[in-house]
Amino acid sequence: MTNDNEYLIDFLSYCSIDKGLSQNTIDSYRNDLKLYLKYLDRKKITDFKNIKVEDINDYLKEITNKGDSVKTIAHTLTSIKEFHSYLKREGIVKEDVSISIKRPKIVKSIPRVLSVEDVDKLLDIKLKTPYDYRNKAMLEVMYGTGLRVSELVNLTLNNIDFTNSIIRIVGKGNKERIIPIGEYSMHYLELYMENRPLLTKRGVDTEALFLNNHGKKITRQGFFKILKGLLEEKGLDTNVSPHTLRHSFATHLLDRGADLRSIQEMLGHESISTTKIYTHVSDKAVENDYEEYHPRDKK
Repeated sequence: MTNDNEYLIDFLSYCSIDKGLSQNTIDSYRNDLKLYLKYLDRKKITDFKNIKVEDINDYLKEITNKGDSVKTIAHTLTSIKEFHSYLKREGIVKEDVSISIKRPKIVKSIPRVLSVEDVDKLLDIKLKTPYDYRNKAMLEVMYGTGLRVSELVNLTLNNIDFTNSIIRIVGKGNKERIIPIGEYSMHYLELYMENRPLLTKRGVDTEALFLNNHGKKITRQGFFKILKGLLEEKGLDTNVSPHTLRHSFATHLLDRGADLRSIQEMLGHESISTTKIYTHVSDKAVENDYEEYHPRDKK
């Protein structure tokens, strides 16, 4: 078998045309399956009909021993399963030998969050230059709405309804969601809008909301650099990521009694199970507070 195996090419075409999968998904399938086919070559398996369950399990053990994460192994197995399912569907093999192999269980890590005090410290930005107003508005909007960093930097002027204080976002899967903007975030967003003309450049036509020093849409890397600089300036942990603000938004809402379904809608999660991870963060905080403050916790 070779990496340009005709069945692999047909499978990827099927994923694109028939299933309408994204290019990122197709590329990941290609990368996983090329490595899988190389492994089959090493085992001198030249016909898909000769592949056994043991062969797939041996391959999974091999990449596990190399140090690949559980998440990577689960993704690789998904690619292999999809490929074998396709081979059976097309009549290339009589049975799907991968069907009995169970995916490894992925334990979701509890997301890291900032305390309310650290958020206040981070957002305490002295407003002197147009860039200060921009940075303040970006961080206030991100923490105040729980946007992903990609959603934040891709905001346009048309996404903001200043009259009704809402943001319209087209997130994952092209699904639109409407998120309310609190008075605090809206106040600093309006102050930024007063200063935004000072960031525009002659000859640069952009509808982007947040602009860089070239008058163009700010990038993810640009936002990350700004965040790192502010964390250093405030003496906070520089390992905090833009996503930490999103996690903090959700956790702080939950801590104050917000409904999990409402948080799910604002975050744009398809499944409530994804949002439930924040209940574990709050449970841990409750446990820590009990251990620290309850007079009868320790004998």
